[in-house]
Amino acid sequence: MELSVKQMDPEEFGRQRQEVLTAWPTGKEVDFDEAVAYQKELPAAKVMAAKLAQGKAKGVTYAQPRAGVALISEHIELLRYLQDEGGADLLPTTIDSYTRQNRYKEAQGGIEESRSIGRSMLNGFPAVNHGVMACRRVVESVGVPVQVRHGTPDARLLAEVTLAGGFTDFEGGSISYNIPYAKDVPVENTIKYWQYVDRLVGLYEENGVRINREPFGPLTGTLVPPSISHAVGVIEAVLAVAQGVKSLSLGYGQCGNLIQDVAALHTLPLLAQEYLKKLGYPEVMITTVFHQWMGGFPQDEAKAYGVISWGAVAAALGKATKVIVKTPHEALGIPTKEANAAGLRTTKQVLNMLRDQTLPQTEELTLEEKMILRETRLILDKVLELGEGDMAVGSVRAFQAGVIDVPFAPSRFNVGKILPARDTTGAVRILDFGCLPFDREIRDFHQERIARRGRDEGRDPSFQMVIDDIYAIGKGMLVGRPRG
Repeated sequence: MELSVKQMDPEEFGRQRQEVLTAWPTGKEVDFDEAVAYQKELPAAKVMAAKLAQGKAKGVTYAQPRAGVALISEHIELLRYLQDEGGADLLPTTIDSYTRQNRYKEAQGGIEESRSIGRSMLNGFPAVNHGVMACRRVVESVGVPVQVRHGTPDARLLAEVTLAGGFTDFEGGSISYNIPYAKDVPVENTIKYWQYVDRLVGLYEENGVRINREPFGPLTGTLVPPSISHAVGVIEAVLAVAQGVKSLSLGYGQCGNLIQDVAALHTLPLLAQEYLKKLGYPEVMITTVFHQWMGGFPQDEAKAYGVISWGAVAAALGKATKVIVKTPHEALGIPTKEANAAGLRTTKQVLNMLRDQTLPQTEELTLEEKMILRETRLILDKVLELGEGDMAVGSVRAFQAGVIDVPFAPSRFNVGKILPARDTTGAVRILDFGCLPFDREIRDFHQERIARRGRDEGRDPSFQMVIDDIYAIGKGMLVGRPRG
């Protein structure tokens, strides 16, 4: 089909659906009308969109971990533990890497090996292989909403199985689950794949079932300037709403400077609302998701708790609707359920303490908000210009031109010319702008802030600063200053 932001043609959706549902035997279990009926019977306490709307209205920040293992009973045990011992307000089902690459045969081998060895040999839950009824067992085993979290460029079958299985939230998007995760998948392809996912969600919506959609905000997770992640989030919001999605959670990954992080959380929903209105789309529910630090962690658990707590502070003061929680074992590999629960309890303690506090609207906070808004608008307006008003076409052309450029991404469809670095306060700035469509005032702002850091450290700004900043938090700092 020809690429366009417009809603998918029903015949094209039906043609793809026949192909998608035959990609693995469990696709035969999907019955849309029966799935709609099942979703409608779920209590409101298990519906993510309803829970997020409630949190937004009350000004509450919910805590959600990441978690997933290979076998059904063990996965249920893990989620119950995180709910009961960790106090998780919302739960995930993190999908394994084989499923993310549509390698269902290898995922099946991982299931069988896990059964024979007695422990999970996959780094997540292979939902497609387990099928619709197994997913329902997971949803029915806990008392809070459960979200599908993954990293899949082509998530069409995963969406069909898990939404029929009762999950009420589906994470990801055509850019955020391609550019940071894949090397050789064209952006045009993933836009089309994810238009199918969003159209499926739109069909549930039209039949009285609200599924929340959450584009993945952090992208590559390390030193991503807010304007770049915001631009991607707004694009994925527009693409989703065009297919009929009515509930969106827009994500942002912690950079580490409190003022910049709060400014980012303030501006993200404003930009989404602005561009949806500008392009003539209906008003939808928009909530925010804050991801605790996605880069390297200290190996020392006590230091790791410090990083987790700082993320909780930013989420609370930025009034995020949800925070995705890290664990004190981030530097060591897949965490134990006990470590995962400990990260949750740490986060919830901070959230509860700061629930009634706000960050004053200082001159510096206002400046950060102004810069994020200006930078993001310049990117998005250029995307629309390149696409002649079509956000889908413009996104492909923007990546080709480097107008959108995600730092440290593996995709060969990403130009990879920009370089971020921290300023002397720890805010993420841009050292090399590549082909970003920024004006002289914005460029001067970034260059002056990084130059000030150079003067403070007695060195010229260079690629070494970037390297130092990537490893800084793992070494117990925020800004990667030379030791001496």
